[in-house]
Amino acid sequence: MNLNQVFELSAVSDNEHFQKVFARSYDGEDYIDGDSGEYIDRSLSGKGITVIYRDSQYKKKIRVIVNTYLLVDDVSDIDRLIRKLDKRIIEYFNGKYRIKDFVLSGMNFVADMDVGTRANALAYLKVLKRIGRVKGFLPASYEYFDDNTSFCLSGNSNGIEFLLYDLERAFMRQHKSANADWKKLKPIKGILRAEVQMMKPKAVRAYTDADDVSGQIADLLKNSRNIFLDTFTQIIPFGDFYKKDKAVEIIRKEIADSIMRRRMLRLLNGFICQNKPVACYDKQTA
Repeated sequence: MNLNQVFELSAVSDNEHFQKVFARSYDGEDYIDGDSGEYIDRSLSGKGITVIYRDSQYKKKIRVIVNTYLLVDDVSDIDRLIRKLDKRIIEYFNGKYRIKDFVLSGMNFVADMDVGTRANALAYLKVLKRIGRVKGFLPASYEYFDDNTSFCLSGNSNGIEFLLYDLERAFMRQHKSANADWKKLKPIKGILRAEVQMMKPKAVRAYTDADDVSGQIADLLKNSRNIFLDTFTQIIPFGDFYKKDKAVEIIRKEIADSIMRRRMLRLLNGFICQNKPVACYDKQTA
């Protein structure tokens, strides 16, 4: 499984310090929202770093969004990644900040799954939306996703969000046009994107005992696959793959609990592409 990791560093500042840093570092481009007081600086986005300034009345906050695959060529070399990030931060903020001055406030794990066609992507989503309630999560909707082409859950108290969506449709919605650049759309047709988003520092702390931000980043990157699957398999039943008729046969034969058996069969019956491989149950997790 190939995972892309994107994480967020944040720092809260007093007004005087914030204004000095803002004046020295921000290039004046990409003003976002006057109501929220947020500004975005994409001057380093090609190198994996985006800086967002929040100049609200009540809180002066700087957020640094880091895409690991753009920051370094080899994300497995975590020590080099952290050193390079620290260097970039020092250079960008003219020595006023370095990595240790921030808090690791969130991390996203992103995986793309090629299911072949747009029809297959929609079919899988239709089935998964029939899962129903998941312990610890509630259904969520976001304006940048169409509810018909996404399956999103928000943790009740764990600070984690789960997103599964048709990447092509999300791209089109983001650009507010069905006539988006074909060259950009072609590689993402039939792709389901799954994201596990750790949205709060407490979600981060659940997976690391490190006190310093560099240690926390290292722990989460080293264990990214297990952290992603911890949430993914809690929501999406994990197991082998069978064609629908065979999956029905196995469920009828192996699942003794009548309520669970009816629920699993109802889930399979929602799959609209007959005789396509479907994710079936794992008896250990059913």
